[in-house]
Amino acid sequence: MTHDLTGRLVIPLDLDGVTDKAGLMDRCARALGLPDWFGRNWDALADSLSDRTVWPEGADGRGLLLVVRGWRAFADARPEEWATAQEVFAEAAERDPALTVALAVGGSAEHLPDRAGRSDRD
Repeated sequence: MTHDLTGRLVIPLDLDGVTDKAGLMDRCARALGLPDWFGRNWDALADSLSDRTVWPEGADGRGLLLVVRGWRAFADARPEEWATAQEVFAEAAERDPALTVALAVGGSAEHLPDRAGRSDRD
């Protein structure tokens, strides 16, 4: 199944430097402009992601594309929390087809080529 992502409001969620669940919740709250009463727990995140009334301005009528980048270090450091985060993202997207969460591949300085054009994996 594919979704037309044209015209959706694109919101980057940069997890670079995030080392724990609290940091993830803070980044989500900031990126999405969530209200002060956002509970900073998994259920609150799932509810907020699938509740168009708290989406950033302009997303309700257009749809929302949340692009998660810089997530690899967090996933490596906190695999159980990362697995839960992915479940929350998937559940929210299933609740509302106007929401798409995409994991960006790359985008971290750790994986950029050096001056000779070789990446750290060469």
